Amino acid sequence: MKNLKLNLIAAACENMGIGYKGDLPWFLKNELKHFSRTTKKISDPSKKNVVIMGRLTYFGVPESKRPLPERINIVLTTNPDKYQFPSEVIVAKSMNEALERLQEPELADKIENVWIVGGNTVYKEAMESSLCHRIYLTRVMATFECDAFFPNLTEDFKRVPNDEDITEEIQEENGIKYQYQTYEKIH
Repeated sequence: MKNLKLNLIAAACENMGIGYKGDLPWFLKNELKHFSRTTKKISDPSKKNVVIMGRLTYFGVPESKRPLPERINIVLTTNPDKYQFPSEVIVAKSMNEALERLQEPELADKIENVWIVGGNTVYKEAMESSLCHRIYLTRVMATFECDAFFPNLTEDFKRVPNDEDITEEIQEENGIKYQYQTYEKIH
């Protein structure tokens, strides 16, 4: 896969929970803005970023907000005929199929960054891939009831300084503290 690097972005609470009953267990408006801003950020205006997500993650996004605007949306599902997706959403049966689609001539030159945005199985597969580059993880400093969890960070990942436009400072919203952290895969 030519120069393709996968970046993961997630928010996880102290027990590494990322979701509950198809939704986020917390409401942090500024953290959601961080997600949007980070996954939209491009340096070449002729290109777009890609967001790859599982079916449950896609349908967990409020209907009015999907597909995620200003990004190429790819949804992974093993049963694509069972669900309705807008025509602009690319549907793939596997991560490999999704990555192959990104190599097709009509897409390959239009892509700047590839973001993995959930859920657990999609994160896990991406983290195990040789294409995995970075994890942008918001550490929510509280415990919430969750039924979906971010995979454990292995020794393959080392914490690195945040990008210059992402603060290292602890944030607080609705009485909940959180911090943006960046991890890079050591190959």
